[in-house]
Amino acid sequence: MAERGFTGRGFLWRLLFALLLVGVTYNPEGYSYYHWTFTNVATFGPEQAVVGVLLLIGWAVYLRATLRSLGLVGLILVIALCASLVWLLTSWGWIAPDSPRTITYVSLVIVALILATGMSWSHIRRRISGQADVDAVEEGH
Repeated sequence: MAERGFTGRGFLWRLLFALLLVGVTYNPEGYSYYHWTFTNVATFGPEQAVVGVLLLIGWAVYLRATLRSLGLVGLILVIALCASLVWLLTSWGWIAPDSPRTITYVSLVIVALILATGMSWSHIRRRISGQADVDAVEEGH
């Protein structure tokens, strides 16, 4: 039977797909859409076009949901929280600030966390406050 409502598992699935979207788009290992497409632009073909459009669709879904649920102020607050956590972890020596690869991975995880939070925020807010978010829907007359 399918689970109803929002669960931790639901957030983890959203995070997993956000990590996949971010990591496939770009990663420092050189195995990403960015590297596949922009290392030799002259070989751009239909495969890159199809994958590029699919990635754009994924980004549009995640960004739209994130901006609608968090809003500009919420997005700024989440970014500030993530930045201050990175600062804290760096001050503790858990993140090497002089390692571009580490900083890139931390940044990619932060972007994925922000996207997953945005995709989940309406559910989280409803759990915390008991209030549901409803998008205005126009009736076609």
